[in-house]
Amino acid sequence: MKKPAYEAVTFSEVGNIRYLHLGTPWIQGAMNLKKPLHIELEYAQQMMAWLLFLEPLVGFHALQLGLGSAALTKFTNHLNKTIKTTAVELNPAIIIAAQAMFDLNLKNDRIQVVQANALDFTQQVAHNNQFDVLQVDIFNGEASGPALNSKQFYQGCFDVLKSPGVLTVNLFHQHSSYAKNIRRICDVFDNRVLLFKEVHDCNVVAIAFKGPYLKFAWSDLKKRAKTIQKRYQLPAKQWVADLKSNNLQSKKYLEI
Repeated sequence: MKKPAYEAVTFSEVGNIRYLHLGTPWIQGAMNLKKPLHIELEYAQQMMAWLLFLEPLVGFHALQLGLGSAALTKFTNHLNKTIKTTAVELNPAIIIAAQAMFDLNLKNDRIQVVQANALDFTQQVAHNNQFDVLQVDIFNGEASGPALNSKQFYQGCFDVLKSPGVLTVNLFHQHSSYAKNIRRICDVFDNRVLLFKEVHDCNVVAIAFKGPYLKFAWSDLKKRAKTIQKRYQLPAKQWVADLKSNNLQSKKYLEI
């Protein structure tokens, strides 16, 4: 049987920042060599915006589809001493690179990395209702659009989430698949979707919700953001401002 062809993993460094590439100049991940747990890229920071809506308590289990430089896997695992993190990555070279070049510690028994196709993973019944949060960042070497974007895939994303559960997904605004991705996510998640503004390299992060109807006063979200920003050094106050200005919501409440 012919072995699958995986994209070549390459690296670059500028100052204290090490970058991951897949054989092209497009950035697939980054790490600050002096602060390896810090999330360097703005869109990746936004992928943590689920913290506004969910508290990672005992028994919390996070899933990442696409490992990249392991920034989300490392950071999520570091939130507390009980959280479990599973990352699914198809390319074995990325898994090796995450350990050798981006400080991912697989001796940590709360981190599991599965070499598998993310679509296949989400279709397995055993994974249904197993994860509190799902972060999806799956791009090819050209970084021109999500590598997985079918309605079947997003239905699988919905299915693996617990209720309540939150999906954050990185999309490429300048790709022809962008509108199609938004439509499919909205179809599967019953239009319970929020969008951040486009940031660097045309990245747009979407947040989708599974579970009961939610209503938050913006003032309460601002208080929550202040706590997150102080505790985790993430720009959570800006998240709230962006979500309020970029989505059709009332002046007093976020309802979704």
